[in-house]
Amino acid sequence: MRGAKSAKWVAIAAVVALGATACGGGSGDSGDDSKAAIDPNGKFSVEVGEPENPLQPANTMESNGSIVIRSLFSTLVDYDASGKIVMVNAQSVDSTDNKTFTVKLKPGWKFHDGTPVTATSYVKAWNWAANPANKQTNSFWFSDIEGYDKVAPAKGKPTATEMSGLKVVDDNTFTITLAKPLPYFVYKLGYEVFAPLPESFYKDPAAAGQKPVGNGPYKFVSWDHKKSIEVARYDDYQGQNKAKNGGVVFKNYTSLETAYQDLKSNNVDVLRQVAPKDLPVYKADLGDRAVDKPYSSIQSIAVAYYTPQWKKIDPKVIQGLSMAIDRDTITKTVLQGTREPATGWVAKGVLGYTPNAAGDITKYDPAKAKALIAEGGGVPGNAISIQFNADGGHKDWVEAVCNSITKATGVKCTGDSKADFQTDLQARQNKQVKSLYRSGWVLDYPFIANFIRDLFGTQSDGNQGGFSSKEIDDLIAKADAAPSLEESEKLYQQVEKELPKYMPSIPLWYYKVNAGYSENVTGVEYAQDGDPILTGVQVKKK
Repeated sequence: MRGAKSAKWVAIAAVVALGATACGGGSGDSGDDSKAAIDPNGKFSVEVGEPENPLQPANTMESNGSIVIRSLFSTLVDYDASGKIVMVNAQSVDSTDNKTFTVKLKPGWKFHDGTPVTATSYVKAWNWAANPANKQTNSFWFSDIEGYDKVAPAKGKPTATEMSGLKVVDDNTFTITLAKPLPYFVYKLGYEVFAPLPESFYKDPAAAGQKPVGNGPYKFVSWDHKKSIEVARYDDYQGQNKAKNGGVVFKNYTSLETAYQDLKSNNVDVLRQVAPKDLPVYKADLGDRAVDKPYSSIQSIAVAYYTPQWKKIDPKVIQGLSMAIDRDTITKTVLQGTREPATGWVAKGVLGYTPNAAGDITKYDPAKAKALIAEGGGVPGNAISIQFNADGGHKDWVEAVCNSITKATGVKCTGDSKADFQTDLQARQNKQVKSLYRSGWVLDYPFIANFIRDLFGTQSDGNQGGFSSKEIDDLIAKADAAPSLEESEKLYQQVEKELPKYMPSIPLWYYKVNAGYSENVTGVEYAQDGDPILTGVQVKKK
């Protein structure tokens, strides 16, 4: 089972349904389909949306692009279902001090253009991605490496073009030296930003983003923008997760309802999420082909701290808004029991998760909510809005949250709908959010830092709302400096318990996969990141 997911921002993770509660349903296994005749070269289709950016490993921070990136590129390591490190392109990653790591590659790996994957393929790719001139969305992921501050300084002009902490030893060996020891660094290496790139990439990076050449289980075939992306099995792939099918067609949908109708007609084979209005009936419709299982992701309401409304706000106001949300009722009724109220900022299934980390601030208490808002000086303008993408099934729960807040506190609350996920993300990145915004975050690696440092660190790429706290930054730095993974985990748990004082966001609920697959395929499973495991899908003979 894959654990890492480069798609941090989740497009369709909220399922909303009104009506009777669904019953029955499978868990993603293949049932009697295991007896069906299999076409090893058959292709299948998956529901997605249009990726926000070109298909470059360091330039994807959303779920529509990352599922494609992961099919095309393999990294040094991965994780199994228990969170244990599994070697992929790396033969070993060793360190005695959590600061200097020696990476040995498995020999014989090739890119899809036939050129070898070498130590230089990694070092050069990471240096290119870290360089701010190349405008890669996830460049900050390299900030742990020695010399990053000279390549991409927080202030002033760069004084270097390559990170001093990366050294090629030979074709299959390179070293990574960090600026400071980091006990969980090997976990981060499973994230797609750390994928290698072939030499052909640098001739025209923009063109390579449209026709990527990777080292993963599938090779690129075509991209018909806003319609489909096709990949084919790479027969010379050296990894253990070789594809059991001939390839994948990522079909673009702007409506989950349309995708579900296509699924029932066998016109699309795998969904990542069932259409909102179909939740009460999808298990009856699909039978053993219905999927209902938890994964490591969390839904929150993030605060645009750069806006005049929130720039100088007392955290008590945000605490009050949080306590005005009746999570229990909304998850049981509007969300049909498919979500579990969150009690902290870290998703379940992640190393370091602890229940009730947020204390009372996620408990519904209208009187306390109203009092906290008053103590904090009130909501400026006494009105808020929650931005969300209209193509992801979020409208009904946003309205329910708004109604809950208004009923409990008198604060006017409205939804701010954006046409699609791309538009939503662009508004966030351009700092155009008017008040609050829906934030769905899924693990990139199964360690607590991914839900705290990578979201709430002042300089982190995932921190799009502008939250900044020197106290939290210092606590994060202390956790990162711990001598062992276990001690770092404990210190990060302490950081999470401090977050209610600062309220970087409002936790809502933990996610589940409510999805399904067609009669054309079998062997469909979903990973800890909520995405279908593409390489394991088998296509039935027609």
